[in-house]
Parts: sequence; structure tokens; C-alpha cells
Amino acid sequence: MKNMKHYGLLGFPLKHTMSPPIHQRLFELEGVSDFDYTLKEYSPEELEGKISDVLALDGFNITIPHKVEIIKYIDELADSAKRYDSVNCVVKKDGKYIGYNTDCDGFLRSLEAAGARLDGKVLQCGCGGVGRMIAIEAVRHGAELTVSVPEGFEDTVGPVKEYARANGFSDDIKVVHPNEISGKFDLLINASPVGMFPKVENCPVSEEVIKGCGFVFDVIYNPERTKLMQTAESYGIKTCGGMAMLVWQAVVAHEIWSGAKYNDSDIARLISDMHKLMAEKE
Repeated sequence: MKNMKHYGLLGFPLKHTMSPPIHQRLFELEGVSDFDYTLKEYSPEELEGKISDVLALDGFNITIPHKVEIIKYIDELADSAKRYDSVNCVVKKDGKYIGYNTDCDGFLRSLEAAGARLDGKVLQCGCGGVGRMIAIEAVRHGAELTVSVPEGFEDTVGPVKEYARANGFSDDIKVVHPNEISGKFDLLINASPVGMFPKVENCPVSEEVIKGCGFVFDVIYNPERTKLMQTAESYGIKTCGGMAMLVWQAVVAHEIWSGAKYNDSDIARLISDMHKLMAEKE
């Protein structure tokens, strides 16, 4: 078809990715039918030889392990990509390839849709990868941030403090070990893999800590409701899981690609349906 648009996901491996059904639904909600969305499953060793195949797309998503390596193949970086030196979304516009980081947007939009705020007292568990991004967003939004890391991982908070100092934000970030957490928090964020399938009985903090939190956000999306979330809900505390973040970052990709607009109820339904689909796959 003459007006066919081509999109895809670059990563390796891609066996368990949820991206195709998420983007399929988003295209349907947008009213677009003349598109395809393909998986570009290339290893780091293959990428250079396959990059022309990837750049032939009108837009594409990037996941592990190519979020940094892809930068040398594109023309421009949006502010979000510059901030994290990481790209997970590219659009081809006027002959140029522009890279974005929609992970941060997915996190922020998830919180917003759930009615949670990032500018109060925030306790974050873990500070590697996605955790670094979330901690920087917390700093940018004026949070009073405490980061809990296992002993020996204190240095993972260093880049966040450096970012804060370099950009005029407060670098007064408290770093603690899990057994040292005390006090009450407006928001608890689990940015660690603790509680992820198959070790679903694990929890990054004690029940006592959870009881003192106003809202719980867990980046994990498998299982749908982690032990952390279940415990919080047993005390009447609202929660949000990682599938929301995954879907919302895809929403932002479509906004970048085509200016698409969606309503919150459709996205909430999509998040729920993706949980059901994931359960069917297991």
C-alpha cells in the first residue's frame, strides 16, 4: 500500500516482549489500519550490519541492549534522551532520525493517571537503570528523596546527585540500606527487581514501612500485583504497577510518531487487557 507506515521494535532478545499487542491496540484506537509493526531482534554484534533495515522504518522503539548504542546512528536527541543518554523511541521526520526517551514520560504519566504526586516525601528502592531515571525525575519534581539500596550499592545513587548539582536541583538525597528505613512517606517506588516473577513472595521493604506510605508504585509488571502492592492494598493504600508505565511510554511514542490522542479510560482498559494477555502466555 502506498501510504503504508512501518514501525517496529529493536532489541535482543524479544521473546517475551509485550510491545506488538500494545502498539497494535494503540494504532486501532488511533483509527490507523495501514501500518505494520515488526520485531527487529538483532544482537549487539549484528546491529551495525542490520542498521539500514531498522532505519528503513518510519518510527521504532528500542529496548535492551541497544538504548545507548542506537544514538550513534541517529541525527538528533530530544531533551529526554540527552538527559539520560538513552533512547527508546525514534521518529523519522523530514529525513532526520530523532531520538527520545519515553520511559520517563511513561513513569510520570502513570503516576498522573493514578492520582499520585512526585513532589513530596519519596522513598525509592533501587537505583540502577530505570531507577536512576526515576530518581532524577523525582529530583526534578522537587521530591524529598530517600533511596534504599543494598549494602555495597551506594555508588548507584552518585549519578543522580551529580545530575542534581549540575542542573541546579537539590542533591540532598538520603541513602539508606533496607533495614535502616524509618519514617513516613507520601510515595514508595520499587525500582528494583525484588518481587518479580518467579520470586513473587519477595518484597523490597517491611510491612511496617509499607504501612507508613501514602501511595505505592512498583515498576514490576509480572506479576500484575506484587507482594508489595498486595500488602499496601491490604491497608487501603492505592497502588500502581509497571504495566501502566509500559503502556504509557508506548502512548507517548505514538504521540511523537503521529500526534495521536487517547483518552484515559481507553488506556486503562488497554493496561488491564495486557495483564490478561500476559497471564494467558504463562
